[in-house]
Amino acid sequence: MKVLSYSKSDTLLLTFLVLIFFFFCRLSSVTEVVNMMKFFALVLMLPMLVHCATDEDCVPVDCEDLYKNGTTQNGIYTIYPVGPDTPIDVYCDMGCTEDAGSSDGQWTVIQRRMDGSVNFYRPWDQYKAGFGDKNGEHWLGLQNMFLITWSAKYELKVEMEDFEHAKVYAKYSTFSVDPETDGYKLHVDGFINGGAGDSLSYHNGMNFSTFDKDQDLNSPYWYYYWYYYNNYNCAENQEGGFWYNSCFSASPTGIYKWGSNTMTDGMLWTAWKGQNYSLKKFVMKIKRLSLAEVEG
Repeated sequence: MKVLSYSKSDTLLLTFLVLIFFFFCRLSSVTEVVNMMKFFALVLMLPMLVHCATDEDCVPVDCEDLYKNGTTQNGIYTIYPVGPDTPIDVYCDMGCTEDAGSSDGQWTVIQRRMDGSVNFYRPWDQYKAGFGDKNGEHWLGLQNMFLITWSAKYELKVEMEDFEHAKVYAKYSTFSVDPETDGYKLHVDGFINGGAGDSLSYHNGMNFSTFDKDQDLNSPYWYYYWYYYNNYNCAENQEGGFWYNSCFSASPTGIYKWGSNTMTDGMLWTAWKGQNYSLKKFVMKIKRLSLAEVEG
């Protein structure tokens, strides 16, 4: 599926059709009102039913569109999730490095870590805009995630590897991010186990938090006969940014460490390795669901 824009001729034609409709339709009955609603639904769907007016109107909304148009190699490409005026550079995992015969590609990468080269302890504005090197470690950006997922259904795949070379994954059949006005709230559901276990469902419905914008659900930390200690900002404690609850079951933006350690501030997926093992590699990537998958 492509994002299709109206050309000038399309716009004039649609305007003409609307004027003709209102000229003949008196809206004198319920039936006419229903017919009007059907007409406007058809008008809104028209761009999806016709070919692009020009090559410039045909733009990919994600890596799946690129793949279907013949781009089959992994790499950095430009997508346009809400039209030609919203270019976003993303890394596309087209599946060309996976096992022979696998069709598991066409993924848009939203986060990747593999060597600790990028510091993920960043303020809100950088998590919003994105940072890092898309050929290496990076965070795509909350605003970009929202723009990509707001108008279609997406699934999420989380891949990880430990320092003993074991590889596992977790998949979620739905993934989306709300706009900034709603705290970039996470929506994730439909867990499918690929050996990693489920550490992300705990974060479903949470707003995003950074050290300078605390939106987690963690309560003030009390101990020793109700002596007040601190307000325990999860992002500050984990030195990252994430959809923290109170505080985490997954912490993929924590400090990059090497395997087992005594602290709980590493790059974590607790359902697989617990709180005291920091992973070697971690990738989050999304793919648009087909109509059949959505209806199924």
